[in-house]
Amino acid sequence: MTSTDSGSTPKPPAKDPWELPDVSGLTVGVLGGTGDQGRGLAYRLGRAGQKVIIGSRAAERAEAAAAELGLASVEGADNAECARRSDIVIVAVPWDGHAKTLESLKDELAGKLVVDCVNPLGFDKKGAYALTPEEGSAAEQAAALLPGSRVTAAFHHLSAVLLQDPEVERIDTDVMVLGEVRDDTDIVQALAARIPGMRGVFAGRLRNAHQVESLVANLISVNRRYKAHAGLRVTDV
Repeated sequence: MTSTDSGSTPKPPAKDPWELPDVSGLTVGVLGGTGDQGRGLAYRLGRAGQKVIIGSRAAERAEAAAAELGLASVEGADNAECARRSDIVIVAVPWDGHAKTLESLKDELAGKLVVDCVNPLGFDKKGAYALTPEEGSAAEQAAALLPGSRVTAAFHHLSAVLLQDPEVERIDTDVMVLGEVRDDTDIVQALAARIPGMRGVFAGRLRNAHQVESLVANLISVNRRYKAHAGLRVTDV
């Protein structure tokens, strides 16, 4: 008797974790795109041919930042316009303005794939140290403030210096991607892979975002000691 005759259905083959979607046609918004990290991500994605909209509280600042990058695929707009016109929105604002920014854009971000790359950190004479938001992490705070959005977390461990340096052709690093829905994290992994040298690696659900965000404090210590721009590589995957 075959499996069909016995009433059981054969299991479909496991999905290849490296089979990722084509994201080249999506528009990426970068909230906080006039800051070092946001500007660097906008530059790298635009240089890869991605359509990018830099967002800022003032449209004029965003437009000036886009013009400075000198890429036809990158433009500037105020935060609300950036969110409305983008398929994917990267949140790269300073931690102290994180909640206020997202609260003000709740309607514009509804239905969007949001990628939070904010690292809650404090600094004192001993260096950088991790902060613990009430919600557990910046990404979980974003999810709480944006119930109508699909929130993921990624791009935390990238050097803004390397991102913005036009002489650097490749940035050899892995990007830890966290989220609740596989289709969403696959999209973010594919977006990371648009940048030469980068690879997106699924690293768990949003409840695990705190330690990923916190690791930046360790990388800052590494960079200061060794005068480096350290990234991460995950081995054996």
